[in-house]
Amino acid sequence: MKISKILSALIALQLSGTLAVIAQNGTMTPYSRYGYGILKDNATAAQRNMGGVGYAMSSGRQINVMNPASYAAIDSLTFLFDMGIDFTTMWQNETVDGNKLSDKQSGGGLDYITMQFPIGKFMGASFGILPYSSVGYSFGSEIENGATSRQGTGSINQLYLGLAGRIYKDLSVGVNVAYLFGSTFNDSYAYTSSGSSTLFEREFEVRDWRMDIGVQYGFNISRKNRINLGVVYSPKKDFNGHAITYAYDMAQETAPVETDNVRLRDNFSMAESWGAGIGWEWDKRLYAEVDFTYQPWSKTKYQGVMQDGSDSQLDDRYKFAAGLKFIPKLRGSYLQRIEYRAGGFYNHDYLRILGNNVREYGASIGFGLPVPSLKTIISLGLEWSHRQATPDPLIKENYLSITLGMNINELWFRPSKIY
Repeated sequence: MKISKILSALIALQLSGTLAVIAQNGTMTPYSRYGYGILKDNATAAQRNMGGVGYAMSSGRQINVMNPASYAAIDSLTFLFDMGIDFTTMWQNETVDGNKLSDKQSGGGLDYITMQFPIGKFMGASFGILPYSSVGYSFGSEIENGATSRQGTGSINQLYLGLAGRIYKDLSVGVNVAYLFGSTFNDSYAYTSSGSSTLFEREFEVRDWRMDIGVQYGFNISRKNRINLGVVYSPKKDFNGHAITYAYDMAQETAPVETDNVRLRDNFSMAESWGAGIGWEWDKRLYAEVDFTYQPWSKTKYQGVMQDGSDSQLDDRYKFAAGLKFIPKLRGSYLQRIEYRAGGFYNHDYLRILGNNVREYGASIGFGLPVPSLKTIISLGLEWSHRQATPDPLIKENYLSITLGMNINELWFRPSKIY
């Protein structure tokens, strides 16, 4: 089957229901109960193999949504399609009243779908769907005269359209405009010894938009050495939508009662975001990059009281990431044409729980496997990460993720020949 037919089938799959499953994979942590869930960073499978870098990365053969200015690098005859999936296993443990408790969970699914195409010689465009944040957890505890359990599901997704242009030599500017949609659900169940049971459910429903503005500049320092710089900015804005709380009497099976309805605007907002990166390229075979992300969530509006009265706050988020990739020979044997990748990151997260900040760090390796006789690249990677709070660790979590991406490069815009 031709790659173009495969691509057409995948596009049809996206339009017929794929949107509903984006961003729900791999999230299985009680930490996602707080804030807006676990935030994502628009990284593709190939970028996750490199620690999640991308602000300075510019390539005509790889889609980079992290910096929309990168779209200007696409070849005028090329159409790109990239999709990614992952499978994650998580081990967690905590100490409660001197007893060490542990658990293991697994999950996975579709992560993102993106496409990119040229608009003239010096402009490019991209569109697709990516996760913004996701929620997923389930745990319980005993209380006086009964028990409680808590569950969370859902995601906030972003359907984006991006445009970029080269405005002067190696200087490019781009913008992404995304439509945010989706709902997250935080459920609290109360079971009494008398047999009654009640469910309190809070739905956080978002229907909004956001914008990313990116700039990239590259220059040669010698015949084989090149430096790339990138900056991305997203403005602060209020969320639009509603936070609705329902109460269900599960024993009576009566209709839910709406106990609270808060408009998100003027009560909840997203932080502005700054990202900067610097990359070094040698002989078009070795590339290394270092990125920094800063998001002042402590300055945003957030009504963080849960149904059970527990309180959470938001903290400033900053993240360091570093990664590299290397191709032994551009036109060698198959093993020499494989792209070898590695990276790591440290994330001071935006969640602050009971006076403790949540932190995460991790490392990754991966490979870019070229498909024989095609320009398609299969990205296969392994990522390990650790998450816990500090100074009180609360729950310690270790993750092992297998990431798989398919980057299809089609010469759809090549002029036909007449014989």
